[in-house]
Amino acid sequence: MRELLLVKIRLSTYFWLFFVVFVILSYTLPEYKFDSGSLALFSVNSFLYGFYISPILGAQKNRIDSLHQVIRSEANALFDLVLDLKSLPAETRNTLQAMVSEYIRAKLRQRGVNSGEKEYEALITYCVDYKGTEKDEIKAVLADLVANQKNRTDFNMHAGNKVFTNEWHIMAILFSITLGFILTINTSDSAILHLVRALLCTGLTMLIVNLVKLNALTHKKAKQMWKPLKKLLDTNFYRID
Repeated sequence: MRELLLVKIRLSTYFWLFFVVFVILSYTLPEYKFDSGSLALFSVNSFLYGFYISPILGAQKNRIDSLHQVIRSEANALFDLVLDLKSLPAETRNTLQAMVSEYIRAKLRQRGVNSGEKEYEALITYCVDYKGTEKDEIKAVLADLVANQKNRTDFNMHAGNKVFTNEWHIMAILFSITLGFILTINTSDSAILHLVRALLCTGLTMLIVNLVKLNALTHKKAKQMWKPLKKLLDTNFYRID
């Protein structure tokens, strides 16, 4: 799945880009002196924006933490599964281990809901259709695969728990109104106030960018959750990071 350009760029790059843009806007947009009623409306809108985005941002951070735990749990389950393969004949053991590796690669490639589904079904089908004499050992492997299905279900549930479209609409409205007030409020042509205004607008915008990255699982913290599975592959199932 292609990632949007928005989620590929680093946060530090966004910060300076937005800061420069808002400095320019601060000096070029017309300014107004708002009356007390308008300023009260601005205060209410700013409060609603902070009140609305804060729990959503917190929920997305908790979602990433939950995904960290689920992926580590699955890595441990796959590690145990490969250990159970040691008692099988070399050909069967190598075949199953290669299939597990392919499943992990598919999961790392797609990194989304139902990633690696075909590869996991192939593992289960191989064990169910196995015709060799080591049926008890294969049953143990199959039991591990079935038990790990809970981790896969939990992952799909948390990975699919994104911000809904109507929530994006509400945040966009509140964000736009707040930004509009800040950029047009009179600063008496003070250079310091222009910089403060640009920094404030940049900070508000970075909240949205952070949320987009967390929602798309491309935040720096989110990317680190794949390390246990990567370590399994890199060490040929000897270590979990």
